[in-house]
Amino acid sequence: MPKGPQGQKRPADVIGNAVMVARIATGEIEDTELKQPAKRKSGLAGAKARAESLTAEERKAIAEKAAAARWE
Repeated sequence: MPKGPQGQKRPADVIGNAVMVARIATGEIEDTELKQPAKRKSGLAGAKARAESLTAEERKAIAEKAAAARWE
C-alpha cells in the first residue's frame, strides 16, 4: 500500500481512495493531519524568504533546471 507524505497508509486504487474520502466526509474516520504543523509554517516562511533573496537570473536558472528535469 502506498504511503503518504508523513508515512500514513493510503489506498492504491481510485475506488479505494474514493471510499476513504467518503469515510472522511461522513466522519467515519478522521482526516490525517500534520503531526507538527509548525514545520510546514516555517517551511513556507523559508520558501518566501528564499524567493525574496534570489535575483531574477538565479530564479531563471532554477526554473530552467526544474523544467529540464521535468521534461527529461
